[in-house]
Amino acid sequence: MATLLRKIGLIRLHNRDTEDPKHHHNHRGGGGGQQSASLRGKGGAKSGGHKQQQQQQQQQQPGGAGDASPGPGKGKGKRAAEPAPRDKPPQPAAGAAGAAGAGGPRERAAGARAGPGPAAAAAAAATAGGSLVPAARQQHCTQVRSRRLMKELQDIARLSDRFISVELVDESLFDWNVKLHQVDKDSVLWQDMKETNTEFILLNLTFPDNFPFSPPFMRVLSPRLENGYVLDGGAICMELLTPRGWSSAYTVEAVMRQFAASLVKGQGRICRKAGKSKKSFSRKEAEATFKSLVKTHEKYGWVTPPVSDG
Repeated sequence: MATLLRKIGLIRLHNRDTEDPKHHHNHRGGGGGQQSASLRGKGGAKSGGHKQQQQQQQQQQPGGAGDASPGPGKGKGKRAAEPAPRDKPPQPAAGAAGAAGAGGPRERAAGARAGPGPAAAAAAAATAGGSLVPAARQQHCTQVRSRRLMKELQDIARLSDRFISVELVDESLFDWNVKLHQVDKDSVLWQDMKETNTEFILLNLTFPDNFPFSPPFMRVLSPRLENGYVLDGGAICMELLTPRGWSSAYTVEAVMRQFAASLVKGQGRICRKAGKSKKSFSRKEAEATFKSLVKTHEKYGWVTPPVSDG
């Protein structure tokens, strides 16, 4: 019974609290202090957490004003946030070696496996391409020169009159010693050859890399000749031996026949003077003399022989 009465009293108290607005207000006012305090505490904690999250976001943003943490007193008397130090400008790369050496062993190993970068690869390709072009061109010129000279040797070997013969110097296809066995038999030069027992006039021909598009360098070796357009050192004054007068259609046989004719036209003789006849021609002197005469004729032109001279 006592338990029933206590339950009834509790029900009445509950009804009175819910029906009486004043009592309900007081009850809320009395018990709501703690609830509002707890709500304020929760709200403050939430707002504090929200503000802390905003500060962290501002710190992550470059140049943000929230980099500095606020002081303990917020509001009117809070201290102004100190400006954060400016970020240092990025340092320039120290080069390919520095970039390759950066990072740990895994990064360096990956860079080594990857090989050179695009710029280095392009530079290497350009260098390789620039070096391949001259090499291929030189190889082509060598092949053209070799084929032409082999054909020249075969044609000379088939000559029936044995006008000239060829010997290779040190087995080089590009350096010839050519023997001129015949000149005009009515000339004084032919008489000199008979009287001095000279079987041939020996000449040397060296062929440049771009032969047959450039002339060979030709000079007399022996015997020592005078006149006949043979100059100091054994150099030969002939327009067809110069770049201006040369044609790729000229053969060695044709050049030697032209030289034999010029010897006769120029009244060439075998030198018989004592002391001078034994002196051999010099290649260095011949090259210097030939360069000088080429410059002279380019300036003043070449003299055309009269028609009466043939």
